[in-house]
Amino acid sequence: MGQEYFVEMTGINKSFSGVHVLKDIHFNVAKGEVHALMGENGAGKSTLIKILSGVYTRDNGVVKVKGEQVSFTNPKEAEERGINIIHQELNIIPHLTVTQNMFLGKELTFGKLGFLNKKAMKDATLESLKELGVTNINPDELAGNLSVGQQQMIEIARALATKSELIIMDEPTAALTDREIEVLFEVVNSLRERGVSIIYVSHRMEEIFKICDRITVLRDGEYIGTENIKETSFDEVVRMMVGRELGERFPVRNAEIGDVVFEVKDLELESLFADVNLEVRAGEILGVAGLMGAGRTEVMETIFGYRKKSKGKIFLYGKELVINHPLDAIKAGLAFVTEDRKDKGLVINASIRENISLTNMNSFSSNGVVSKTKEVELVNKLMEKLHVRASGMSQEVKRLSGGNQQKVVIAKWIGISPKVLLLDEPTRGVDIGAKKEIYSIMNELSESGVAIIMVSSELPEVLGVSDRIMVLHEGKVTTVLNREEADQEKIMVAATGRVNDEG
Repeated sequence: MGQEYFVEMTGINKSFSGVHVLKDIHFNVAKGEVHALMGENGAGKSTLIKILSGVYTRDNGVVKVKGEQVSFTNPKEAEERGINIIHQELNIIPHLTVTQNMFLGKELTFGKLGFLNKKAMKDATLESLKELGVTNINPDELAGNLSVGQQQMIEIARALATKSELIIMDEPTAALTDREIEVLFEVVNSLRERGVSIIYVSHRMEEIFKICDRITVLRDGEYIGTENIKETSFDEVVRMMVGRELGERFPVRNAEIGDVVFEVKDLELESLFADVNLEVRAGEILGVAGLMGAGRTEVMETIFGYRKKSKGKIFLYGKELVINHPLDAIKAGLAFVTEDRKDKGLVINASIRENISLTNMNSFSSNGVVSKTKEVELVNKLMEKLHVRASGMSQEVKRLSGGNQQKVVIAKWIGISPKVLLLDEPTRGVDIGAKKEIYSIMNELSESGVAIIMVSSELPEVLGVSDRIMVLHEGKVTTVLNREEADQEKIMVAATGRVNDEG
């Protein structure tokens, strides 16, 4: 690859309230390359991207686009120079149509009175989507009715319609199905062939090695290095990110598995899943795998009382539980770390202390009187146990990195000493160092006899931490595999509905 860089960033520095978050960063992206930007949460990736896309201004340093020095003061200026960002939280307005989203703020008009040229906009939308190889989206459909993957294609089409030469993709596959990820990769490859540059931000190492040309790693706001993907390795990238050998990716399982603690029999939620049977023993981690839409989250939410079951029974230590509401589940000794930490897992504008205290009032209050001393002791203890990195317990949760937010969610449930812990995508959007810490916490809890059920879309994770793996397909259990017999192929066979003869 020649040295024709679309973007060059040199000596970039940025501070907030006296805290140096970027220190002398160097970063460049060649024309027509897919360049991974990696680092643990808090490494400075988002800040660097926001400087490049005009959200923040740098304190000092040089940014060049196609060899010309630039100083963007807002995203519109960056867009005019061919730079677009597709955020993890997509900027799609659900109650507008696909076409209206495509042309929002850039409507095509005709005549002196400026009538909307609806046909021209619809035709242009179809053409833009067709360019991406997307033919299953109706331009007149409300965007809110589409899958996340389809909404993402609208964002990419919108970026290309503005003649983007560089597209920044922030965690683009976090909420996509496997098929949608395949489509996205096909689109990324076709964009590369057309000379469009892509900055690809993701915590999913397997994806980086599959789709990217080069990788740049930041750590603690500093530039660590840039490598060609073909000339580096998983272990080398991890070492660059965390500053040390991570050791085994998944901790060794030492828990002694005891008797059955928790059972679900013939659980059904009409039109979503049926005949779900499972049991989990003391100290066991049961992994739940399946493709997006298989019903994994719905099973967890029904067990916990977020959804009302159509039929079925739930038992703890052989005694049937009546769960009509999450409070019933909590009283029985169940805890649930939800997939959607921002909407369901946390009060995002509240402090760490307030979030952890919410589920733990019984530990430090008596007859309605709260002991501040005991509350502070408990919160401190849980923050230390989970290595929550923050300025203190009064810090707002929204100011934490994704990994630390997830640790706060787990902390608030660990405090109640649950007998059964339900985890739905516990490491989604979490960097590799924090993932290892979460796995260690799961191990520790299982060693103390807690029964754990974990849903995950990442097969290496399911295989790495589970003692047994239950696979769902379209709301039905297709197989349950022991750790020793499970592999990615068997899980995928079962996840697509074909029951493996060996399984």
